[in-house]
Amino acid sequence: MNEQALSFECEGAPLVGVLHKTSAPARRGVLIVVGGGPQYRAGGHRQLVTWSRQLAQLGYPVFRFDYRGMGDSGGTFAGFEQVDDDIRAATDRFFAEVPSLREVVLWGECDGASAILFYAYRDRRVSGAVLLNPWARTESLRARAVLRHYYLKRLLEPSFWGKLVSGRLNPLASLRSIVQTVRQSRAAVGGSQVSAVDNLSAALPRNAPLPDLLLAGLHRFQGSLMLVMSGRDLIAREFDELMRDSPAWRAEMAGKAVTRHDLPDGDHTFSSRAQREQVIAWVLAWLSATSADAATPAGSPR
Repeated sequence: MNEQALSFECEGAPLVGVLHKTSAPARRGVLIVVGGGPQYRAGGHRQLVTWSRQLAQLGYPVFRFDYRGMGDSGGTFAGFEQVDDDIRAATDRFFAEVPSLREVVLWGECDGASAILFYAYRDRRVSGAVLLNPWARTESLRARAVLRHYYLKRLLEPSFWGKLVSGRLNPLASLRSIVQTVRQSRAAVGGSQVSAVDNLSAALPRNAPLPDLLLAGLHRFQGSLMLVMSGRDLIAREFDELMRDSPAWRAEMAGKAVTRHDLPDGDHTFSSRAQREQVIAWVLAWLSATSADAATPAGSPR
């Protein structure tokens, strides 16, 4: 394996990453933005290692790294909402190590996908993004997803009624839980407005609801997008609830170059080999199909 461990800095803190090189010069690379909670550069089930090696073998150099305060990197982790500088530092080092690069695709799962939407529009070198089960949680979205994809499903299961009749299920407690969930689901979804912006180097403010921030980042990003959604994942269903209930989100997605794939049996982390192989097959096809997209020449980000 042509892999190289690298150390670089972000705001004075030492960061660690692994570069997966290709056998020939490449114009397009993939930068992994780690997500899915407190993960580091290997990813759940070491899937980021597996995917990175497959991409590199087929001609796409890959760089995966640890944020400040995660994995082997120094500093303090401030949450996925505050990793813009980490992504920029990693992108800078990626381009320095692979001089042939002219564009980069950002790849992220869960809150890593959210971090990508915060950052991508700010960097001219970013031509596309792969978003796996994006994190857009609010209490309202969580409640709506639970009602639609858990409680309604449970009512149709014989095991639910068997527990109810046998006394193994407390009907009052269940009813209270449902009522509370219904109340939470009635809150506004958000994402109704996208603020105008003159300076695309400016970071998004972090004092608005998460769906609104993600929508603003999506609105400002002009590259191609690939969306992969797992069928057995509540977080993916929350994102779908956002799309279903927000006209602003539907309009924005309709106006973008978005390729969506649904994996009905997929879980949140694509834990089986079959799931991982399907994801990488979709990504490789998408990378090939979008390789002629308007790539911005390499250079200083905005």
